This record gives sequence, structure tokens and C-alpha cells, in this order.
Amino acid sequence: MRFRGNTQCASAVGLLLGLLCAVEAAKVNKHKPWIETTYHGIITENDDKVLLDPPLIALDKDAPLRYAESFEVTLTEEGEICGFRIHGQNVPFEAVVLDKSTGEGVIRAKDKMDCELQKEHTFTIQAYDCGEGPDGANMKKSHKATVHIQVNDINEYSPVFKEKTYKATVLEGKKYDSILKVEAVDADCSFQFSQICNYEIVTPDVPFTVDKDGFIKNTEKLNYGKERMYKLTVTAYDCGKNRASEDVLVKISVKPTCKPSWQGFSKRIEYEPGTGSLGLFPSMHLETCDEPITSIRASIELETNHIGKGCDRDTYSEKSLHTLCGASSGTVELLPAPSSSANWTVGLPTDNGHDSDQVFEFNGTQAIKVPEGMVNTNLKEPFTISVWMRHGPGAHEKETILCNSDKREMNRHHYSLYVHNCRLILLLRQDPSEAENYKPAEFHWKLDQACDKEWHHYVLNVEVPSVALFVDGTMFEPFLVTEDYPLHASKIETQLTIGACWQGGNARMAQFFRGNLAGLMIRSGKLENKKVIDCLYTCKEGLDVQLPEEVAAAVKVEFNPSQSSLTVEGDDIDAFDKVMQHISYLNSRQFPTPGIRHLRISTTVKCFNGESCVAVPDVEGYVMVLQPEEPKISLSGIDHFARSAAEFESQEGVTLFPELRIVSTITREVETDPESEVAEGADDDPTVQETVVSEEIMHNLDTCEVTVVGDELDGEHESLELDMSQLQQRGLVMGSSNLGLVITGVNSMANYEQLLHLIRYKNWHTEALFDRKFKLVCSELNGRYVSNDFKVEVNVIHTANPVEHANNAMMQPNFINPVHHASVDLSGHNLVNAHQASVVPSAATIVIVVCVSFLVFMIILGVFRIRAAHQRTMRDQESGKENEMDWDDSALTITVNPMETYEDQHSSEEEEEEEEEESEDGEEEDDITSAESESSEDEEGAEPEDQQGASRQQQLEWDDSTLTY
Repeated sequence: MRFRGNTQCASAVGLLLGLLCAVEAAKVNKHKPWIETTYHGIITENDDKVLLDPPLIALDKDAPLRYAESFEVTLTEEGEICGFRIHGQNVPFEAVVLDKSTGEGVIRAKDKMDCELQKEHTFTIQAYDCGEGPDGANMKKSHKATVHIQVNDINEYSPVFKEKTYKATVLEGKKYDSILKVEAVDADCSFQFSQICNYEIVTPDVPFTVDKDGFIKNTEKLNYGKERMYKLTVTAYDCGKNRASEDVLVKISVKPTCKPSWQGFSKRIEYEPGTGSLGLFPSMHLETCDEPITSIRASIELETNHIGKGCDRDTYSEKSLHTLCGASSGTVELLPAPSSSANWTVGLPTDNGHDSDQVFEFNGTQAIKVPEGMVNTNLKEPFTISVWMRHGPGAHEKETILCNSDKREMNRHHYSLYVHNCRLILLLRQDPSEAENYKPAEFHWKLDQACDKEWHHYVLNVEVPSVALFVDGTMFEPFLVTEDYPLHASKIETQLTIGACWQGGNARMAQFFRGNLAGLMIRSGKLENKKVIDCLYTCKEGLDVQLPEEVAAAVKVEFNPSQSSLTVEGDDIDAFDKVMQHISYLNSRQFPTPGIRHLRISTTVKCFNGESCVAVPDVEGYVMVLQPEEPKISLSGIDHFARSAAEFESQEGVTLFPELRIVSTITREVETDPESEVAEGADDDPTVQETVVSEEIMHNLDTCEVTVVGDELDGEHESLELDMSQLQQRGLVMGSSNLGLVITGVNSMANYEQLLHLIRYKNWHTEALFDRKFKLVCSELNGRYVSNDFKVEVNVIHTANPVEHANNAMMQPNFINPVHHASVDLSGHNLVNAHQASVVPSAATIVIVVCVSFLVFMIILGVFRIRAAHQRTMRDQESGKENEMDWDDSALTITVNPMETYEDQHSSEEEEEEEEEESEDGEEEDDITSAESESSEDEEGAEPEDQQGASRQQQLEWDDSTLTY
């Protein structure tokens, strides 16, 4: 029997029963279970049993008291331990109670443990009792104890070599302390089983041995005549005596008697564009055959003279390059790429073989005239002339690069730059208004660069009476300066020419130039500073070296200004080899010029006697710059839309490219895995399969041109406009003409996109305009990469005023005017002015015109209905032959009114008046449309007659005349 409460105890009679009730009433869950504060456990890998120290036991002071067996009384066991709870994230263990009364429990793994995944586990555990009564009320929890469990490793993995094959080369007749090192690794997690304790050469009877660290050496001197290559099989053991899962093959080649030379040099080195720096000699070392070396000197030359203008540089326009280098405004490009706005270089031969690096060729018979007003050089103010020139030894005649001379009557040269007998000469004649006294007039520089047939960059900073010349960034002083009187005053205009000098008295060119020119610029009012000059000349490709700290003091490295060659000097062979191994090729262009760059290494070695005791042959190779992935510049957006005439005539105008997007992508070919091809049941074709992958990239643009398609812009009533402040903020320049506008300058695609969004078209004479078409083209690197032609057509919506129609209908003299306007609006091409009518028609003429128009309209309507009925009959006959009913939507026509978005501006009263005149207007429109249909057939992109008529309706219509049921 069980006693539950004090009420039953109050009714008890016996002393013993009262005592028991008192004990039962006094039993409540007062105390928390108790466990140790820390446990340490060990579990073996691939097992689930955890050995804990100390054992997991929970104690509770509320444990029940036991009495004599003679009493058949069952007591509530509030002190029992009901369970353990583990705290932590993703703990792979669980705690189980073995005996509730004693509180004994165990911890075991939910799954088998893997030491390689995790060696140790830490979490907290908490015990809780069973509470009071059968529902477990007032349950108590112990404190949280920390449990640390370590996973013991088993030797389940075997050693694996890092390489599939090892190779080395040794010289005959020499014993090595170490030829090469083999290395294996073990995936076991413990130190004991993961360490490699021994290597062993399995191949018998070979003159080699391997130590416990994997170093292989020869036990005797090798003979090239006896054996040229040894093939060894090597295995490895871990400290648990597990042997390698697969032995490794070691190939040791024997070379004949030593010859001093560079070893480990690769003749062909491929450079992938956009990969940054590429090590040229990562495995190269100098073999000196144990000679007593005291010093080594090596010269490394990278030949880039055949690339562009002496090396790989950005092929932007020279004006853009000046801007990028920090030159401010005032720069005029005299040899621009031929375009609609700069056409004076059209007749010159160009060299486009270097990815649009604009180079002009002068063969001694060609010269060009620079348009008047392009250059305004006042000799009183400083100015700069810069040019790229390639010139070889020529005749003993003057060869003019740039000349400003009399346009007519006389042959006086005001200023000129020319080459004569490998001398560069600048002529500057004084202004006639100055005092007549001698002043410096000719500056002579004797330069080897002027006749070596190589590209050089020349900059002349002119500030009368001094001139500073920079050639390839290096300053040269003139060796001769001659003086002369000023020119006599005259009102004769001057002519600026390139490639020869204009003789106004003879009306012909003279002193022709023979060679190549590029980037000829004049900058008025300012001189170029040294920083800008160096920037203009600096190559985007060259040699580089990152000196290791441990050898920086032992080896001396020097570069030439263009970094196309460097010299390395030192006396420590090991340090020298490390420096050579860190020499790299670098091309910072995003789209470099592809092709070969030749490499040459010339070496001089000296011994103790100070003479060259070892002859090291020169080494030649080349860097192959691979073809960069060509970007595809795509322009997209809204290419056809309509706007009201009022918007064209407004102050803001109409935005041409409101949702333009400029995206550039490159296409890569990725080789597929041949193993996966076999697994998928591919053919046995051994050819490599390639997958084309397209990815979006970011780069700059340097030109965007908007041109008009069709008639040129009429400046009297239409224009293309762009906020100049927005251009200046981005450092861009805009040129405009009646053909459109051109934005030039190097900037990001995002900035160009923002600017193009702001281009507006205005027209102040829209009554004679139906549509306008424009074309947008953008390019990068001076036309090297060109986008698609993005064409936009914008239509003008002319809204009729119903009130004016009603008034005009009652006023006889002005009746003809709205008819003329309607003709202009509908055709869009036959531009008719209503005010050209000089004779007012009579009432009879008007009646005749209206009757004839109505008759023509009825005839056309009848023919149209007969033809539609005939087509419907033919389709019904064809559909009767089918076994089931099909839905044919090929002839379904939905006509949408482009003026629908603008109808909300009219009041309901205007709509009612338009409906009353609909029949009359329809007759006039049909007559005009049929009369003008022939003239619109020759126009590209003209709309069909039914679409033109539909665009004038006031609601969306459903045309079921050709629908087949």
C-alpha cells in the first residue's frame, strides 16, 4: 500500500503507520545531483567506447532510505539519477545511465571516430535526477562538468610519395653528398604513425644509397660510358612499419665530362596575358665544373624593338596617353588616327600590324598639311614638341619632321624640326615685331639615336631662348647653337606641315622625311615635366627581379632605363644562381601585344688570376606572349521608342540612351577531363574536347561615337547635347559636328555608360519630323577592340487638337492647312510646309477631292474584304482535311497604338469629338497612306501601311479578318 499525503496520515491509527506517513511527507527533492568537475577520456579510432577517468557517477543526497524487509512499503525514489545531458554543438557523443539508483553512467560515440578528422573533443556534461512523484516535478540538475576526450590513432594509412617520378642529373667521375631527395607523407594523425622512419632502395646492385631523410647519393664514381641512366625503385616505411602503398621511380642521368654552361634553361617560355610576373629561369644554375671562380658577370637582354614603338606600350591615342600621364590641357595631336573629325592623316600609310599601334610611314614622297587653326604657337610663350621617331642613315639632305612656313609668295621657315646627317635640329625664327638683334635660332644635337633605325621618344621643351631635349627620358644638351636676325614683318599666313616643308613661293613640298613617325604632339603654354616624360616613355613590359634577403648584399643588379636588360655581378655562385632564378618577365598591359621576345644571356667568369678562365657559352631563348582573350564589347538597351513632339522641343530634349548597358566579355576554351569522358561512355576519339566558357570582365574605353543615320544634323533646328561639366569631371573630351559627336579619353566602362545616359537630342521643328535614327559605337585601345553597332530609332508622336479641327472646318480659307500638316506627320519623309500653298482652293475643288477620296477608299475597302473572304474560304477548306481541330495563330494580328501612353493627357470631351470625326479622318488617312506607300518602300526599316494606320487609332484593336477558326 502507498500513502500519498497528509490527509491520509491524519486518519491513520497505528503508531507505526503514523511514523511512516511522517517519513513519507518529509520526502521532497531538496538536493542537486553531484558529479566531478572534469573528466578525461580516451577512445580508439574506429571504436565507440570511451574510457573515462574518473568514471562517470552522479550522487544525490536525496537518495531513498531502506527499511526492514518485513514492511511492504514502496517509497518514492527522488534521489535516483534519470540521465545525463551533453552540451555543445555537433558533439558526436552521448551519455547513458547504467544504474539510476547508483548514478553510474557511460559516454559513448554516436558513430565510429576518425582521428584524421579530429583528434580531440571537448564538451560539457550535466546530470539530472528524476524529480518528485511520477511526473518528475521539481527535477534538479547538477553543475556542468568539462569532458576532454582524445581519439587514439591506429595505423590505417600507408606512406605516399609526393611525386610520381623523381629525376636528377649528375656528372660522371664525381661523388655527391646528395643527388636528390625523395619524400613521402603519411595521412595518419598521430606522430608515431604519420612519421616516415625509413626509406629503402628496392632495386638491387645499384651504386646508390638513401638515408632515413630520403636523400639519395652515389656510393661510387659513375661512368658515362658504362651507364647513362639509372632507374631506381624506392619505397618508404612509417614508424608503424607500414610500407608505402606504391613505390616511386627515380631516374638519375649521368652526364659526360663537365662543360661550364648554364643548366636548367628552357628555350621557350610562354607568357599568359594577365598573369603578372613570370619567372624566366626558375631551375637554372651555372655549372662551373669546380673551377676556382672569383667573380661572375651576366647580362640578360630582352629584345622588344620589333614590338610597337620599341616595346609593348598602351596603344591609346597620344592625347589620351598624355592625359593619363598627368599632362594638363593644351595638348594638340598632329598625327591622330584617321576619323571623321581628324581626316588629314587619311592618305598616309600606317602600320597596323602591332594591334592598332598607330604608326605612320613616310617614304620621302609624302607629306600632310595640318588644318589651319589646329595649332596656335606663340614663340613668346613656352611650348613642348614630342614625337616618336624611327629613322635610319639617309641622304645628306634635310629631312623635315615638322615645319611652319609661309603659305604663299615666299619660302621662309618660321619654325621647324628636322634631321640632317644624324643630327636633330630645331629652327626657331624670332617674331618680326621684336627688336632686330641676334638671338638663338638653330639648336643642334648630334645623336646616334637619330640614325639607328630604332624607335626613340623625343621631347623638346622650348622656352626661348633655351631648349631642353629629352631622348628616351634622358636629357641632352645641344652641341651647337646658331643665332640669326628675326624675320621681316609680313601679313602672309603660315602653313603647318608634317613630313616635309611647304614652299609658298614655289607652291610645292620640299625636304621630305624618310622613316616612321607617331604621336606627334604640340603643347602650348606649358613645358612637360620629367615625371610626365618618363611616363610617356616607360614600357609596359620588361625584366624584373625580386632579390632574396639572404643574397641581396652578395650580388649587384643594375637595370637599363627601359628595363629591357639587366646585369648581375657577384662572387658567390650559390647566391648568383638564386638571383638568376628570381629574374622574371612582367607585362602590365591587360591586353598585351602577342608575339616573340628574344632572350639572350651573356656570361663572363673570372678566376683567381683575374683572367677569364672559364668560357661560358651564350644562352638564347624567347618569351612567347600568347594571344590575349579578345574582349567582346556589347552595347544593349532600348533601340526603338516614341516620344511626343513637345518633349523634342523642350529645354531638356529627349534622352537617346536611357537604359544603355555596356558589357565586355571574353570567351575561354576549357579542356574537359578525359577520364570523365571515358566514364560517360564517350567515343574513343583521342582528340581533346574543349568547352567554351564566357565570362564578364572590366576594362577601359577610350572612344564612343554617336552618329546620325540618314540626313546630317541641321544646326538650325536640331542638336545633340551633353553636359560639359560631366565630361570635365571624368577627364574626357567631346567633339561634335553635323554627323554626330565623339567622346574621347581613357576611362572606365561605367563612367562612359553614365555619360551616354545623359546625351540628349533636341529638335525645334518637329512638325516636319517623323523619326530619327542614331548609331553608337565604342572602342578600346585606339580602335583595337570595337563594340557592336547599337542603333536607336526614335519616333515623333504628333497629337492632333480636336478643337482646332472643328474651327478649321468652319473657316473656308484655312481648311487646307490641317491637310498639309497631316501629310507631313504621316509620311515622316516628304517634308512639306503648309505655308507653301499659294492658292486657296475653291469649294467645288474641295468637294471633288473629298468625293474622289471617298470613292478610292470604298474601292480599296471592297478589294480588301473580297481578298480576306477568299483567304478565309481557302483556309476553311484546308482545315477540313485535318483529323482534329488545330489552333493557327500564324495570322493573328494585334495592333498596338504607340500613342496610347499619351492619351491620358486629353479630356473625355476631346475623345468624344475625335470619335465624331473618326470616319472623315479615316478616309483622309487611308488616302494619304495609299498614295505614299510607294515612296516608303525604298526606305530601310519603314513600317507597313497597316502598322502606320494602326499607330493613329485611339484604342487597341483586335483584327480578326485573317483569323482561322
